[in-house]
Amino acid sequence: MSSFSPTGDARPTTRRWEVEHEGAGTSPVRLPMTYVLPLRWHTDTGLAELTDYLRWLGDRVEVLVVDGSPPHLFARHAEAWRGLARHLSPDPSERGLNGKVLGVHTGVRAAGHEHVVIADDDVRYDEAALSAVHRLLGRADLVRPQNYFDPLPWHAWWDTGRTLLNRALGADYPGTLAVRRSTFLAMGGYDPDVLFENLELIRTVRGYGGTEATPAWLYVRRLPPDAAHFRGQRVRQAYDDLAQPARLLTALAVLPALAAAVASRRPRLLLGAVAGVVALAETGRRRAGGTRVFPPATALAAPLWLLERGVCGWLAVTQRLLLGGVRYGDTRICRAANPAPRTPHLPAILHFGWGHKHR
Repeated sequence: MSSFSPTGDARPTTRRWEVEHEGAGTSPVRLPMTYVLPLRWHTDTGLAELTDYLRWLGDRVEVLVVDGSPPHLFARHAEAWRGLARHLSPDPSERGLNGKVLGVHTGVRAAGHEHVVIADDDVRYDEAALSAVHRLLGRADLVRPQNYFDPLPWHAWWDTGRTLLNRALGADYPGTLAVRRSTFLAMGGYDPDVLFENLELIRTVRGYGGTEATPAWLYVRRLPPDAAHFRGQRVRQAYDDLAQPARLLTALAVLPALAAAVASRRPRLLLGAVAGVVALAETGRRRAGGTRVFPPATALAAPLWLLERGVCGWLAVTQRLLLGGVRYGDTRICRAANPAPRTPHLPAILHFGWGHKHR
């Protein structure tokens, strides 16, 4: 699930997306690409850092910020970002429960280029990643990069366990995707009434017959949320699994399996399962040069994350049955995502450059 937050959160002030050699006096290469940033903040704790990033970004691509923040914050953002980005309100004619999707629809329609990056407010591209996405969009309708957390506080380490398991089993769900504008408009956007909006966009492109690139080597940095925001997302992120039955069943089986292992008094069975999960996560860490961005200890987080998902999976199902959905801002969303499309001709999934560095 993306970090698009109805409540906003604090952001670190590190600026590692800046290019080391900018002092050489050479002008950055400007790409024919639009960067769409949907956001809705209730606090401006990270305003200075994000403004610096937008200043850097605006020298390289067209930047659109679709801002659903309250009026007083919107006005402050307009002043801070004047000359750095186009600052828009979400289209009032759009209707839907998921504010991020409404912002994306507004931004993609307003984009001035065919190649469009969609990114949460905690995503930090560098020049190499922007260029790689631009190249890949020449061959694919949708590009799914790989996020990694930097810095890595305890809760980001914990959540990296999920990332590594996803990498080992297929591809992760990042806080940024890139699309061809023509494809996005032709398929009519995507459903604004679901929780897991990135999965919904991916499935919509696939259902339209588009091609998807999942370059496991294309690493894009992400700032971690604060610990309180992380804790508040646990059940909401587990709710995403309702759109992926195999993952949901796996999560729901964790606690019964743990109880059975404890009741049988067979600690070796439990230790073997833990070791297997760590080994699987390590496979994901080593994939496509991942050791450059995922420290060795992150594989140890995978069993803890899986146990957490086992608990939160049951809580998510309970909320669906008893409350009709999960809380999202001021509303409650029932559907995690629409079912995967069943079409006679499956779209191509292009694994460009698996195992190769992007630099």
